[in-house]
Amino acid sequence: MALIALGTIALDNIKTDAGVRCNLLGGSATHFAMSARLFTKVHLVGIVGHDFPVRYIRFLHRKGIDLTSVTTHHEKTFRWAGEYKKADYNNAITLATELGVLLNYAPRIADHQRHIPHVFLANIDPDIQMQLLNMLGHPRLIGLDSMNLWIQRKKKSLLRLMKKVDLFVANDGEARSLSGENNLIRAARRLRRLGPELIVIKKGEHGVLFYCDRFMFSFPAYPIERVIDPTGAGDTFAGGLLGYLSRTRRQGVKELKKAVLYATTVASFNVEGFGMSRTSTLTLAQVNQRMQRLLRFMGH
Repeated sequence: MALIALGTIALDNIKTDAGVRCNLLGGSATHFAMSARLFTKVHLVGIVGHDFPVRYIRFLHRKGIDLTSVTTHHEKTFRWAGEYKKADYNNAITLATELGVLLNYAPRIADHQRHIPHVFLANIDPDIQMQLLNMLGHPRLIGLDSMNLWIQRKKKSLLRLMKKVDLFVANDGEARSLSGENNLIRAARRLRRLGPELIVIKKGEHGVLFYCDRFMFSFPAYPIERVIDPTGAGDTFAGGLLGYLSRTRRQGVKELKKAVLYATTVASFNVEGFGMSRTSTLTLAQVNQRMQRLLRFMGH
């Protein structure tokens, strides 16, 4: 039932039409874990600096997230500052990035974590992702996320990694960039040929496309009247997806459709507040209730 997740743990400054928030808990692995914890035990792998607030460590502990393999370094915590314009909430404008502790980071895990059956490599340098993968035994399911920065700067490392994973999650822009295909179905096919058996392409408010050799399907996004802050929505989506799949014995069409529905539903809560204000208080009962509304919206 357990899941191990590697990625960034960050302090975010975010500006949207709804306001400005500073020093929010963020990062790809943290948003992922806040979602996946609803379904399974999450072991977080990452690094923070001496300036990382103790209240956030306590907060993550209270949410049941295992921090055994979160290390602290004397440098500063990874920081990101971004802005979203009302006309385009799908694309953040990066105002500042401070890599801090990430500059020389090499993941370390405890011996008892080497045989955790489910793994998610959240967005971080693909060489760091490979380092973690090489420490693990024989995981049952390996999921991977990346971003355009690594597609452009470390494509060879990313392609080596993709040969070793089972599931690849990308947004539509990343899928097009990595595959060289504009049409998303052709892009998904090309990504499948790079290694991962399961391809999930996120399309923001336009929903999600799922592709594998056996079948393909597409779902809409849950309709949200007002988006407050989309930061971490993709990571939250991945947390719902891998979190649910870590509970299933099979990966047939029924299980994969339900996993994508859960992922879509949890991500819809994320955008309704700054940072993790919505996802950190969520219960699975609330997620199930909204998922039923999504199904009715889809005509089921």
